Amino acid sequence: MNTATNTLYLVRHGENPANRSKEFSYKRIDYSLNEQGKRQAWQTAEFFRTIALDAIYSSPLKRAYETADIIAEPQHLPVTLLEEFREVNVGDLETLTASYDLLRKNWKLHDTIIGEWIKGNHTVTFPGGENFLTLLERSRRGLLSITSGRSNQRILVASHGGILAAIVRAFCQNTSPGAVYGPMGNCSITEVELTSSAEELSGTLRCWAGITHLSGKAAEQVVFHPRLQSSIPELLP
Repeated sequence: MNTATNTLYLVRHGENPANRSKEFSYKRIDYSLNEQGKRQAWQTAEFFRTIALDAIYSSPLKRAYETADIIAEPQHLPVTLLEEFREVNVGDLETLTASYDLLRKNWKLHDTIIGEWIKGNHTVTFPGGENFLTLLERSRRGLLSITSGRSNQRILVASHGGILAAIVRAFCQNTSPGAVYGPMGNCSITEVELTSSAEELSGTLRCWAGITHLSGKAAEQVVFHPRLQSSIPELLP
């Protein structure tokens, strides 16, 4: 079986209004980066000036592809949008954010479902959304697509905390499927060495959610209000 190994840089998008309002944002709600998010993306682009990237991919959501565009400019590379790297489909939760109490209730349900996934109950499904198996399958399609025909290349994916955390847990052999890591901050960088064949994927986690490249105001990260604090901090919208 022919295999190839590539280095993936999984970059969570810069800050956007949903990070502060705590809205779920899968498809209907789609904000651009705010000024803080742009600062974070510019500093991330500066970090990657010393790393020659071979390809850049992004979720189709504005906050992700705007982050990718800023990183891509000094690299003189195009950004390819892939639906497979869209955030976790939370279904009805995205439309039910009319009040603070309802938002708290929805985050509690969100955390309960993610907790079931971590425990191995992968068929538990967001109302009107997806379960872990469908998330895993689309992630696999995306990873196979971006690594097809590539070997020993550096590939950047700008995406979202939920799906990136799932990718690490599902495909990295040096992690536990039930592992919970620290927060995946805005414009954090997760590095994975990914070996792929026509159908199989196997990764090694090299760095989790690094933010040491951010400085000054850009290093300031949104913190959940204590009454909305997620029990699984890396799975943020």
